[in-house]
Amino acid sequence: MQQNLVYTLLLGIKAFSASFYRFNIQWIGDIPSDPWAKLRLVLLMNHTSLYEPLFAGFLPNRFLRNIAFNGLVPVADKTINRPVVGQFFRRVAGNVTSISRTRDLTWEKFLSDIKPDSLVIIAPEGRMKRANGLDREGNKMTVRGGVADLLRAIPMGRMLIAYSGGLHHIQIPRQLIPKMFKTLHMKIENLDIARYKDTLMRRYGPDGFKGGVIHDLQQRRDAYCAVPAALPAVR
Repeated sequence: MQQNLVYTLLLGIKAFSASFYRFNIQWIGDIPSDPWAKLRLVLLMNHTSLYEPLFAGFLPNRFLRNIAFNGLVPVADKTINRPVVGQFFRRVAGNVTSISRTRDLTWEKFLSDIKPDSLVIIAPEGRMKRANGLDREGNKMTVRGGVADLLRAIPMGRMLIAYSGGLHHIQIPRQLIPKMFKTLHMKIENLDIARYKDTLMRRYGPDGFKGGVIHDLQQRRDAYCAVPAALPAVR
């Protein structure tokens, strides 16, 4: 019952977003014949707003259903404990778990919740980028090492890296009402997890694997997260 309610909510978000926003979407690199199949990990790069569920507007229903029935999403305890926003984010996936911003037991519990059919969705930077391009504390946005833990915990399947063009033109953190009738930009890359890990392991070795993951993802983010210049808008 809970999973069906989550799926209904996601379909509602999709309908709302598709009605009031437009999308510029570009696939990067080699695209599998079915890019929505065998997904085990989704990384949302360039986390800028809590309104990122609006990206559901272009997603296929079966992917939303996968999120509802198999999705495992960590949400910062600060966010999930907010009275209204927290209640919403508790219902964006089949399994939403609260984590702190430090590597503690909440992170270990999250890793232990990963099942063979889990679809893990995470923002690897671990915090939102403010309008000045830095995080809340004024630090440069960097990828955190926890994503390497996830890659170790998920032996095979596909990884979707979603490079957001950012949503500050729609909603800036602490701004309550989002702007409508805007265009959301995203580039998407679909990679084989085992092949990706093997490439980084051979390049950096076991001891340098975590640092290699961080370096690689930050390079990809910096290359692909810029707003596309001239892509056809899709509804």
